[in-house]
Amino acid sequence: MQAHYLGHVVFYVKDLGQSLSFYRDLVGFQEIGTTFGGKAVALTSGRTHHEILLIEVGSAPAPLSGVRRGLYHIGIKIGDNLEALRAAKEELEQRNIPISGMSDHTVTQSLYLHDPDGNEVELYVDAPGIDWKQNPQAVLAPIKPLNI
Repeated sequence: MQAHYLGHVVFYVKDLGQSLSFYRDLVGFQEIGTTFGGKAVALTSGRTHHEILLIEVGSAPAPLSGVRRGLYHIGIKIGDNLEALRAAKEELEQRNIPISGMSDHTVTQSLYLHDPDGNEVELYVDAPGIDWKQNPQAVLAPIKPLNI
């Protein structure tokens, strides 16, 4: 497989408003919309459907909330069609690298795995026929299982 580019980063944040002030108002990303009951916001520079997803988890320490603040996962675009994702899945299986999940995000289809240090990595392809520029809210569609 071949990485095309780093597509997005997902952060667990303490305060969504403060993070939006930084990434949207200071740095200049545009807000696409919210999801998870207003507890998550997708942002883009316009290059792709979203480069940053912020998910508010509050201030509870990890043992109480089950989630620590900081990096959740990175998304790496590896192709332009489902065939590229199938080939990546086959390669991972041949190398005995566990796939921890597969999801259809409407605008993308994704495989999830962990790097040697336990960081989650999403390998994805853009979904054919979905024009996220004309419909940016599609980025926030409910996640569906992916069977490939």
